[in-house]
Amino acid sequence: MLAKALSHPARIAIVRMLERRQTCVGCDIVEEIGLAQSTTSEHLRILKAAGIIIGEIERPRVCYSLNPAALQPLRRFLDTIRLSAPPASRPVSGRSPEAMASSANGTKDN
Repeated sequence: MLAKALSHPARIAIVRMLERRQTCVGCDIVEEIGLAQSTTSEHLRILKAAGIIIGEIERPRVCYSLNPAALQPLRRFLDTIRLSAPPASRPVSGRSPEAMASSANGTKDN
């Protein structure tokens, strides 16, 4: 559900905005995102249903903020991917770029 909720660019923009501002009123989000109020409300509803954001009613408005606990699994997953990735200078094949180039040119790698 987390990945699906974060699969739209507008929802990513909302999350980034809330990360910068800590808390935000719904009308400010509408203004910054540049979408119709009803469209923005639907994106907020999806993020809230996924537990990514929290909406607290402060009549007559709703103030939104990130739910850091909901994003922890995603951060751990991304850290795992980053730490298990091969170094950029070594392709997945395990051969150096020079060895691959010499094979492609028909020369022997020393």
